[in-house]
Amino acid sequence: MSFQPSIPGLFDAVVPVEPELPLQTRQPATEKQLGFARVLAAKTGDVLPKGIEGDREQLSKWIDAHRPRPSAFNSYPSSKQVGFAERIAALKRTDVPPECFRDRALMSRWIDSNKPR
Repeated sequence: MSFQPSIPGLFDAVVPVEPELPLQTRQPATEKQLGFARVLAAKTGDVLPKGIEGDREQLSKWIDAHRPRPSAFNSYPSSKQVGFAERIAALKRTDVPPECFRDRALMSRWIDSNKPR
């Protein structure tokens, strides 16, 4: 017994047809993007490549390559946080835990849980 499909050509090899895709055109960079790139170029002393204004993707890559890296000190609490925490500790006659001086979020939680109401 053999299987015969009820639809002729059901199991025949099909050659896929490539869909017609529109050609990708370069989108110009936005004004906000250009402004940020110019500020970065002025800070770093680099020059924006010629013609980069016409390609949003290339300008984005240039910005990523020239953006300053975050500092290791961004995770430390600010001087205002430390001063406020020390005033709270003086009022409560206690000390601020030493680990709070190394983490901004931890200092914020300590302040929130200990500030006078």
